[in-house]
Amino acid sequence: MAEPWLRGPIAGMPAMVMPAAHALMQAAEDIPMAAEGLTTAQLWALPGGAAAVGFHLRHLAGSIDRLLTYENGKMLSDAQTVELDAEIEDDGRDADQLARDAVTAIGRAIEAMRVTPPGTYLDSRGVGRRKLPTTVLGLLVHIAEHTQRHVGGIVATAKVVRARS
Repeated sequence: MAEPWLRGPIAGMPAMVMPAAHALMQAAEDIPMAAEGLTTAQLWALPGGAAAVGFHLRHLAGSIDRLLTYENGKMLSDAQTVELDAEIEDDGRDADQLARDAVTAIGRAIEAMRVTPPGTYLDSRGVGRRKLPTTVLGLLVHIAEHTQRHVGGIVATAKVVRARS
């Protein structure tokens, strides 16, 4: 099957965010294959000081949640801040569950792209306690590029930890 960006338009997706949605679709396909069957030791290994696959999976899901919060013009909740601080830790979920949770978060991001009115893309938004300036479109695109960056880490690190086992 062709990669998502070669499969044509996504029904109901505004053209301005379609490339970002395609990137997220690719990420959602790559994650389960990369994480499938990793042991707890492999999931949390730090080969050469690289971030653990488990961290990438938790951070990817958590960052999507946080970025969508900012996209909606809100500040993070206490629970979101606690989750951010805990992303480097093994919380007991196995690789397959973490992958499912990441894919679910990606699905929420794709749906947010679908339903966000294009007329709001240039609306200002603030990120973090300092409310660093961006736009709705900036947040939506950043979700995709940030997700892709962490999927690359997942794929590469999973290969390394499998090869070392």
